[in-house]
Amino acid sequence: MSNKQLSQRLCAWIDQHFDEEVGVLQQLIRIPTDTPPGNNAPHADAVAELVKAWGWSAEKYAVPQQQVADYGMQSVTNLIVRRPYAAGGPTVALNAHGDVVPPGEGWRHDPYGGEIADGRIYGRASAVSKSDFASYIFAVRALEALGADLRGALELHFTYDEEFGGLLGPGWLLEQKLTKPDFVIAAGFSYNIVTAHNACLQFEVTVNGKATHGSMPETGHDALQAATAILNAIYAAVPGLKEIRSAIPGISHPTMIVGRIDGGTNTNVAPGKVVLKMDRRMIPEEDPAQVEAGVRKMIGDAVAGLPGIKVEIRRLLLARALRPLPGHEKLVDSLLRNAQDVMGETLTTNGSALYTDARLYGEHGIPVVLFGAGPRTLMESNAKQADENLALEDLKKATKVVAMTLLDFVGPQA
Repeated sequence: MSNKQLSQRLCAWIDQHFDEEVGVLQQLIRIPTDTPPGNNAPHADAVAELVKAWGWSAEKYAVPQQQVADYGMQSVTNLIVRRPYAAGGPTVALNAHGDVVPPGEGWRHDPYGGEIADGRIYGRASAVSKSDFASYIFAVRALEALGADLRGALELHFTYDEEFGGLLGPGWLLEQKLTKPDFVIAAGFSYNIVTAHNACLQFEVTVNGKATHGSMPETGHDALQAATAILNAIYAAVPGLKEIRSAIPGISHPTMIVGRIDGGTNTNVAPGKVVLKMDRRMIPEEDPAQVEAGVRKMIGDAVAGLPGIKVEIRRLLLARALRPLPGHEKLVDSLLRNAQDVMGETLTTNGSALYTDARLYGEHGIPVVLFGAGPRTLMESNAKQADENLALEDLKKATKVVAMTLLDFVGPQA
């Protein structure tokens, strides 16, 4: 049987089982995995139980509790479902993350309801990225239902630390040498294949002064006044970042923001301590060490000479950029060809201003691209906003494209 005929059978199987796939996604949405607080082991346990229905076994890897607590989460259990076939083919892993940002306010639909309306499924992580738990599971099921001679192996990596950076998700599985696939497809959207993404540095800047009564501010050292000097320096540098351009389509320039400010004790007290949390995105061409040194110098210079002020800078995160590695073009070529057949259009192949935990596979020398179930743009899905949703047709299309791509890699040799 030709690969074209096998692909047609794959798509027919997915059509026939699509209601079941939607039902699985609804189950996954209905188990909260808000991070923070990050109590995600119950979701992993439920997924491990779910896959038993298809004769699969999910290996559970619980990250040590103290390590999780020190990281700022409550529980992390990562899963690997291994599907070995005959010798002679590559190992392809599919990775999606189950942790999500809290729902926030403004929802018209239950964020944990998995409600269906107007051809869309609503709920936190319906688009990012519990949808790809479903698309990847059903792509593999469709492939195995062919009864064809498969070679190599597939692995499903369901991990639970993307929102905090991925070090206890894919990073932990890789550091523990629990997996080393030849290729990886990580969660993404249906109309673009992401081959590169920005890096990210995050800092906690603690400005220490001396609190004093508001009627006598000159008797203390106002930490907020010093923090304002730092804020002014940060935002004065932003226009210059727009002049630093990336050569990678889809990635424009670096960015820098302060996302959180905490400090002070009362309205009538000059603050003795203010804490800023800042985010500096780096294009792939930038050197993180140079950027970090520059940020630290900028902050130090901003408060130099201010009496009684001490500043502590703690790095919270260094997420390195994702860059194309040799072999990624095989994934891209297959996805493009199969998407053309399924969707009738040529997908874009761009970088992304976001950072993801897929970069950790790249740091271990594994070619990785991002592709999965989702809309044309992040904003269309309300990802990480109220009423996050996914068009069911995009879920079906992505499942077919992934299944056909897996067939290219582990299916019968021509």
